[in-house]
Amino acid sequence: MSGYSGSEPLSRTAALDANASGRAAPVSQSHRLRSGGLIDRQSPLQFSFDGKTMTGYAGDTLASALVANGVKLVARSFKYHRPRGIMTAGSEEPSALVEMRTGARREPNTRATTAELYDRLMANSQNRWPSLRRDFMSINSLLAPIFVAGFYYKTFMWPAKFWETVYEPMIRRAAGLGKSAELPDPDHYDKAWAHCDVLVVGGGSAGLSAALAAGRAGARVILCEEDSRVGGRLLSDGGDIDGMHAADWLRRATDELASLPNVRVMTRTALFGVYDGGVYAALERVNDHVAVPGPHQVRQRVWRIVARRSVVTAGAIERPIVFPGNDRPGVMMASAVRTYVNRFAAMPGRRVALFTNNDDGWRTVEAIQRAGGEIAAVVDPRGRAPAKYQAVAGLRDVRVLTGGVSDVKRGVDGVRSIVVTGRNGLTQQIEADCLAVSGGWNPNVGLSCFHRGKPVWRDAIAAFVPGDAPRGMTTAGAANGEFSLGACLRDGHAAGVAAAAECGAAGNAGEAAEACDDIYAISPLWQVKAKGKAFVDFQHDVTASDVTLAQREGFESVEHLKRYTTLGMATDQGKTSNVNGLAIMAEATGRTIPETGTTIYRPPYAPVAIGALAGHHRDENFHAWRLTPSHHWAAELGAVFVDTGLWKRAQWYPKPGEKDWLESVTREVLSVRNSVGFCDVSTLGKVDVLGPDAGTFLDRVYINTFSSLAVGKARYGLMLREDGIVMDDGTTSRLAEDHYFLTTTTAKAGPVMQHLEFCRQVLWPDLDVQLTSATDQWAQFSIAGPKTRDLLQAVIEPSEDLSNEGFPFMGAREVKLRGGIVARLFRISFSGEMAFEMSVPACYGEALARNLMIAGKPFGVTPYGTEALGVMRIEKGHVAGPELNGTTTADDLGLGKMMSKKKDFIGRVMAGREALTAPNRQVVVGVKPVDPVRRLRSGAHVVPKGVIPGPETDQGYVTSVCFSPVLAQWIGLALVERGRGRFGEIVRIHDPLRSEDYEAEICNPVFYDPEGVRQRG
Repeated sequence: MSGYSGSEPLSRTAALDANASGRAAPVSQSHRLRSGGLIDRQSPLQFSFDGKTMTGYAGDTLASALVANGVKLVARSFKYHRPRGIMTAGSEEPSALVEMRTGARREPNTRATTAELYDRLMANSQNRWPSLRRDFMSINSLLAPIFVAGFYYKTFMWPAKFWETVYEPMIRRAAGLGKSAELPDPDHYDKAWAHCDVLVVGGGSAGLSAALAAGRAGARVILCEEDSRVGGRLLSDGGDIDGMHAADWLRRATDELASLPNVRVMTRTALFGVYDGGVYAALERVNDHVAVPGPHQVRQRVWRIVARRSVVTAGAIERPIVFPGNDRPGVMMASAVRTYVNRFAAMPGRRVALFTNNDDGWRTVEAIQRAGGEIAAVVDPRGRAPAKYQAVAGLRDVRVLTGGVSDVKRGVDGVRSIVVTGRNGLTQQIEADCLAVSGGWNPNVGLSCFHRGKPVWRDAIAAFVPGDAPRGMTTAGAANGEFSLGACLRDGHAAGVAAAAECGAAGNAGEAAEACDDIYAISPLWQVKAKGKAFVDFQHDVTASDVTLAQREGFESVEHLKRYTTLGMATDQGKTSNVNGLAIMAEATGRTIPETGTTIYRPPYAPVAIGALAGHHRDENFHAWRLTPSHHWAAELGAVFVDTGLWKRAQWYPKPGEKDWLESVTREVLSVRNSVGFCDVSTLGKVDVLGPDAGTFLDRVYINTFSSLAVGKARYGLMLREDGIVMDDGTTSRLAEDHYFLTTTTAKAGPVMQHLEFCRQVLWPDLDVQLTSATDQWAQFSIAGPKTRDLLQAVIEPSEDLSNEGFPFMGAREVKLRGGIVARLFRISFSGEMAFEMSVPACYGEALARNLMIAGKPFGVTPYGTEALGVMRIEKGHVAGPELNGTTTADDLGLGKMMSKKKDFIGRVMAGREALTAPNRQVVVGVKPVDPVRRLRSGAHVVPKGVIPGPETDQGYVTSVCFSPVLAQWIGLALVERGRGRFGEIVRIHDPLRSEDYEAEICNPVFYDPEGVRQRG
């Protein structure tokens, strides 16, 4: 919608049953006009609805094709399962919701009015069983006295035990309208950014005028239009602009916009969100109009548009009138009837009645008569035809009735007749197969209210108009309450000129196009009170009586009304229902509509698929991922990868004949323990700390001292948060007097770097120290096992001394590899074996891995992954992520003696708090099941033997577990109260998640080589 236009349709129409070329129209298109419309009659399309094959034309929507085929019953309502038809012709449609496509592409709740027709389109009705015509759940209509507003809150409270067994399962079965696909979505979605000076929202007469003005002035312009073509109501109502037919002016305007290099027109693009800083969100339906997107093409794209100014010309939405039977198939909005007749050359009914309280509704009389249809009657509560249409009514002998429609009689296929109650209370029945309704127009205020702006009531049009719009936004045209074509053109042009000028564009914007200013007169009529169900919200089956019931029960606030009745909470967001609901509540409370107020407007303005919001970020692309330097080499060996933060790390390397992961991991561990193996640890965070004060800086960050560390040595370090809890651990090597090389855990690489920079820049800016993140600069491999030296000597220059004396435990220095490459070598072990970590520039990482395999072949070298690394870590009692969980202190980890008493450091004071030094704290211990064949599980609770598990008896939990090939049983680390004084105690391991309960022994966390002989070589 983008505003009103003149009286002439865009294209003239004629009688039914033949097409423009003179050939017989397809038999199924019984309600297709012989000529006119914007459809391509040379491109027939076949589609199916509920398994019945029909035909339409290119340019049709699914709704217009159904109208052309004489289909009125297309859906069932949510609560009462009442039969529903097509009500509107746009995105405000509340009733005609269908399931589109099949299989993995099945999509429920698609508005038939916005779904473009394509060949072989498959659509099905929803929320019915066993069929649309014979829906068993329509029995709910008979139970309507029970299913009133608040029914759920009142019914499902007693008896309480019924909630899980009866109520919740029943509600879940009944919830929803359609059924989504159960297979992964095969389509792709995208995200994109765009920047402009002026964003124009809506491509009707006002939007085109604004875009032309701003574009001519030299501003960068983006015009978004949710329809497949620009024009808005010009496509349906036509008119004369600048002395030419609307179709000719529209063609000229679009050609000019296309010729301007600073203007971008985006059709099939609906703006759905307005955010801070001039950011707007829009959904582009790139390939919704085809069955399957082409190769490498996306189906939908979410745009984030940054605009300095915006002009909202989103038009207005025609509102219904509340009266009994107003939801019957065949009851449509008057403007929608004109759209189907003039734009799509499809006649909604052969005998049409009109119920209108405003002048604009009378346009439908002209459209129907020009198309060869019959006007059964015009019901106008004002009691007269508008002056402009009195001649038409007299000439065509149109029957004009006063009063209002008080009932709609329905046949199998929709409306058969209407009942009109006059002012004197007398009723008469009028035969009609379509009822066009116009209760006035509501400007589209949603986008202008997304920043908590409140719309303002305007009595002259009996509707809300935008109030305080977001910064940088203006509204124009019908969205601003201007309901004549001339006013829309002028208002849009002025808004475009002003927006461009505010962006510094001062070019010649030209003059606004001229058109007539039709008078829009309305006499508000919100409801016809009569016996029967009169619907306010058509999708959620909210009736006028539900609104008055909410008032009687104290839910007078519009926010309470919305939630108590579910008014305006459906997929249409109350576009056709909210104002009528407010009017009925206002009458019930004795207030005016503006005094009653409006609910808060929130994005999205129109439904957006979760897939579109996610874009490419799903499945393997759920988040960005990083590859280690040896990734492709590991993939060649068949490695199984695991996501570790953003990294893809080799988890294990299966070999032919190995039946499961455990067998592969056990082989890798034993190979390291008995020979030699290597693992890519490049994911560790790496930071170069340089400067004269580097040592002082590290002393303040770590709990132990680094300023005294000798050059060529490495040291294990632990850093605390301000609250005294352990933040991270790692090793730091001193490569020169003013150069330290610090490593962090993989998970904390980013947070630690951020923490260090905060300390450097904010806490101690006086220190002369610089930090450089080097994580991506170096490929690093841990090489471990009894034959580590043999392997290293095969790849390092023979002149390098790797003996215990020449390269002692915790040594660190640069070495030359055979071939001249300089590497960093650290004698560090987290496996319990003699081990070195070697760093080379990342570009040589894969080559180093391949050379280690070649050089290590005589020694039985084995690559190992993160699982084997974890097994050896647990066997050696080293803490890691599960123990560094944000709740443990250094003393909890058994590292309390590292806390220096000679210096200050972050977290020192807070670590001494009473609760953090209490003797009953949970500390790290080892655990192993008493039964060696019993499998230990992480997360299982530790309780004393012989007591009943519960919160009062819980003394800790298992943090890390593995199967130890060395001990031939499952072992683990745990956090247990007073654990260090309980070595040898038998406790109960309780795992409620897996219903397991068994005994285990608390023991020293160092299971393997407690004296450390092997790692010291």
